[in-house]
Amino acid sequence: MRNPPVRTSSRALISVPAATAVGLGAIIGAGIFVLSGSAIALAGSDAMIAFALVGFVAVLVALELGELGSILPKVEGASYSYVYNAFGSELGFITGIIFYFSSATAISAISIGFGSYFANLLGFSPGTQIYFAIMLIAILAALNLMGIKKAVNADFALVLVKLAALLAFVAFAAYFAFGLGHFNPSNFGVDAAQSGLGPIAAASIVIFFAYSGFQTISTLTSKIRGGANAAARSILLSVVLSLAVYIAIIFALLLLVPSSAYTVSSADPISLALDASSAPYALKLAVGIGALIATASAALAMFLRSSRIVYQLGKDGLLPKILSRYDVKRDISPDAVLATAVVAAIALFSGNVYVIASISVFGVLFTYLMSSFALIHFRRIKKLGSFISPLYPYLPAVAIISVIAFMYGLPKQSLLIGTIMVIGLLLVYYFLSEYEGKRVVKVRLF
Repeated sequence: MRNPPVRTSSRALISVPAATAVGLGAIIGAGIFVLSGSAIALAGSDAMIAFALVGFVAVLVALELGELGSILPKVEGASYSYVYNAFGSELGFITGIIFYFSSATAISAISIGFGSYFANLLGFSPGTQIYFAIMLIAILAALNLMGIKKAVNADFALVLVKLAALLAFVAFAAYFAFGLGHFNPSNFGVDAAQSGLGPIAAASIVIFFAYSGFQTISTLTSKIRGGANAAARSILLSVVLSLAVYIAIIFALLLLVPSSAYTVSSADPISLALDASSAPYALKLAVGIGALIATASAALAMFLRSSRIVYQLGKDGLLPKILSRYDVKRDISPDAVLATAVVAAIALFSGNVYVIASISVFGVLFTYLMSSFALIHFRRIKKLGSFISPLYPYLPAVAIISVIAFMYGLPKQSLLIGTIMVIGLLLVYYFLSEYEGKRVVKVRLF
């Protein structure tokens, strides 16, 4: 049975451009300003192939989330809520906690990038980046506590500024390479360690972290003018626009500096490229400020997503009730915001930006996988929304196969941590179920 389109008031909180900006704010930040250097270090110029490949999978998942959002337009937990409503509290609990942990650690990775650019801009030693990262988390927590509308409006303005900074960077790279005659084809070379499917897969894992931001829009579906269909358009638009920006920036980075100059642990690749090409100080300052704004914007969007996930978990009774306390006037859950700030700050000390991002990616891929199964479930019971993703059942099948393949290629450390989390959450769920004396559900599979 198809659900009728959800009617929203003309006073709906968020417009489609603002919702798209939230998605872009989460996507264009970590991937470009923080992790693009890691991707190039792993795959050389083939990083552009990796960005396109992951972008394709992101479009598939975006279509699925668009349909799921139209089926369940009033929930605020994105993938968690879709899995919870499709399969119940057991899978919902595991998916929700992993999704939340992934989002909170994403804030940490992005904040490290912010700290690195800030330290570079002020001429401080790289060791000071952790202090600036903590400062950013505190500021963003305060901004979120002011209310969702102020946070979203701030994100819209930040997105415009950082897109302008990226455009200036691409223009300089093109002028440097072709206008001043410094184009060097060897910059795009791929050495033996970077060639083949293995390095592309390794770079893709990093890039998945960058694309994960579009799920933020799914947590705001009920707040968007036009409802689920508008949210679906915002999700697709944010993914497609970010794909174009990502490939342009990778190309620009390689115009300025050879792929061998980038390292996996570098958190400020654009600064590295501008320094190596002796860019004008004014440009370095402008792009540096743009990088600060971009990373702050991405972290802000992740904050919005994380706090709403943990609020929805509390509201559904899968976390302590205190986390479901809601401030209607500001449209936020203050305890969820504070909890997210604490988790993000602690995660800062779990390793360098690549390690933290890889840990976060496991959660991203896990929620993508569960969302695909949730879509199959709703299609099977003929519960349809106002937005229908095309090419069913091939689209979810390709998405599931792709996600499993990428999960297999995760670094051993993040795969181990993710597996331990799943097993641990399963044990916690059954312990709490037994403690509460909940009835065991018996299902006949055959």
